[in-house]
Amino acid sequence: MKLLKETIQHIEEILIDPEGVIKTQFEKLAIPGGSLGRLEELATIYASIRGSIHSTIKHKKIFTMAGDHGVAEEGVSAFPQVVTIQMVRNFIEGGAAINVLAHRIGAEVIVVDCGVASNLEMLPSLRIKKVGAGTKNMAVGPAMSREEAIRSIELGIELIEEERRSGLDIIGAGDMGIANTTPSSAILAVLGKLDVESVTGRGTGLHEKALRKKIHIIKKAIAVNQPDPHDPIDVLSKVGGYEIGGIAGLCLGASRYRIPVVLDGFISTAGALIAHALEPKVSNYLIASHVSAEKGHRCMLQLLNKIPLFDLHLRLGEGTGATLGISLVETGLDLLNKMATFVKAQVSEPL
Repeated sequence: MKLLKETIQHIEEILIDPEGVIKTQFEKLAIPGGSLGRLEELATIYASIRGSIHSTIKHKKIFTMAGDHGVAEEGVSAFPQVVTIQMVRNFIEGGAAINVLAHRIGAEVIVVDCGVASNLEMLPSLRIKKVGAGTKNMAVGPAMSREEAIRSIELGIELIEEERRSGLDIIGAGDMGIANTTPSSAILAVLGKLDVESVTGRGTGLHEKALRKKIHIIKKAIAVNQPDPHDPIDVLSKVGGYEIGGIAGLCLGASRYRIPVVLDGFISTAGALIAHALEPKVSNYLIASHVSAEKGHRCMLQLLNKIPLFDLHLRLGEGTGATLGISLVETGLDLLNKMATFVKAQVSEPL
């Protein structure tokens, strides 16, 4: 708890271009005003967080946070739980979608065992931060203890502390965990005070009967555990997941060091909701990459007051959408710093 409290205490309020310096620079560039749309917005957000109009992005890291969920035994996923460790191995071997997309933008993929049910051997691209061998079944009791919830958040903070040593300019927050849309929906329903039906989607592709069962299980978990919407750690412990807590920790830890966080999809944003509930100042450090095909994701983004950059009907997770988002942030920043001004290009300015 000490690390969590200390981290929150050091998160500063970020104002976006308070003196208008970045806006003025864009106005000098040899383009019609505002013609770069949200690319200007992304460059402005990044430069404001980093504290310099001349900020660059050299060190890009995608954290794919993995964990298993006891609620999987209720049949809330179209895939068996063993797929979690199988996919983790695929990430490590470089054969997953996140590996392909990260390679395209020159980002490092860091796979994190937050609570996979099986044991993994130590490998260079793997960080073992296991809180437990999967959470307990939240349909019959708390998913984890309060102490485990705190530990899951702090492991995310630790990752930021560790990776800063080799350079860290921007991060993407991704996930892997069979059945993790179930706790994510529960977290949204509780923190957003929303009906379970309105925030629960098909996850990996459930048919109608299975979807109804999933909704029933989430309602049951909330009724059994009575998570306190005013206590985000209680919500995480009662109906959350280790990787979701880890993502919350990434958001908090990165915010402490003025490092922008590009969110991925539904699970990633559930972690951001926990972080935001713990410290609202986190919000200005977050960039929403996309709106996923998962039903409740738009609700999450609205609660965080975020407008996604794109909608490609993605629902894979892993950090795939976040990686695409980072490429757009980098593009906006390059335009800010590398384009010629009206004067340099000898182009007439607007009348």
